[in-house]
Amino acid sequence: MGVSNPQPPADLPAIPAGPPLAIVLSAPSGAGKDAVRDLLAAWQLPVYFVVTATTRPPRQGEVNGRDYHFLTEAEFDRLESEDALIERAIVYGQRKGVPRSEITGPLAAGRDVLVRVDVQGAATLRRVVPDALLIFVAPPSLAEGDRRLVERSTESEAELRARRAAAAAEMAAAKDFDYVVVNETGALEATARRIVEIIVAEKERRAAAAGGSA
Repeated sequence: MGVSNPQPPADLPAIPAGPPLAIVLSAPSGAGKDAVRDLLAAWQLPVYFVVTATTRPPRQGEVNGRDYHFLTEAEFDRLESEDALIERAIVYGQRKGVPRSEITGPLAAGRDVLVRVDVQGAATLRRVVPDALLIFVAPPSLAEGDRRLVERSTESEAELRARRAAAAAEMAAAKDFDYVVVNETGALEATARRIVEIIVAEKERRAAAAGGSA
């Protein structure tokens, strides 16, 4: 799922220093959050890209430890029993979770973190990390999101039906996010740039607020 050696725009705003920020990127199926996250990583943003865990098998081109931690059911059970997951859920019949150390470790070290999760995972992280920045990536329409799903050919018919059934409710959840960014077809770089601009603005706003209350 990687991006082939993209160069960041020369005028891409730099993410400022300041209190570490947890950035949560979420989207309905077909919106393109994985592609957005991959491009941001390829631009080598100075944030820690959280690697989430899943029991689903890797898709073509995915790499264990980079795209996801691909776990067996037993391995996922062990993480649950050890309370090592800060968030976990069953999504489209697959178990997914965010290892606690992937969030708490970098934040404690003063690093911003960016985590890509489904909509219900974002709601959980909002409760667990109340000052997290939640960004919703939306397709231009449900029909376009569905077209992208079919075009990528990574789901079975049963999985497609499950994702389609959930799409409208996932889109409705956008109101609970801090920002909504529409990922227009063919405009991936513009979408990624907008997300960087949001992160920069939030870092500056929070640093100013912290300074004002000091």
